[in-house]
Amino acid sequence: MKLLLRVILTILPFVYMGAIWIMSSLPDNVVMELPDDSVDRFIKEGLHLVEFAILYIFFVIALAANGVLSPKLSLLAALAAGFYGIADEIHQSFVPYRSATMIDAAKDWTGVLAAYFHVRYHYFTKNRGFLTYIRTYFH
Repeated sequence: MKLLLRVILTILPFVYMGAIWIMSSLPDNVVMELPDDSVDRFIKEGLHLVEFAILYIFFVIALAANGVLSPKLSLLAALAAGFYGIADEIHQSFVPYRSATMIDAAKDWTGVLAAYFHVRYHYFTKNRGFLTYIRTYFH
């Protein structure tokens, strides 16, 4: 059972990356559209802060489950998530009904950096948090 869970946690970031790519290929109102345009736009713009932070968290969960999470690999995971955000913005610039802006890329990086510093403080400095439980469960 632990092996299956470890495999799932290991492939989860890549499945999530595929989901991001597919959703950014579609019009922004396919998944959800709220009746109030300003609220709809506010929520969708705010999701940039969360979307790539989640990708980073999935990467560090996979690393922790495999017992290899280190400060260097955490930084590498943050860079991968942030640069994937840039790649996604470039991708959206070629999709006719989507837009790509530097502001969106900055929001992607802001979310990743917030998650990165959270992990750096709680996991690497204080040795606490959910990643500690994941590491302990598998090792």
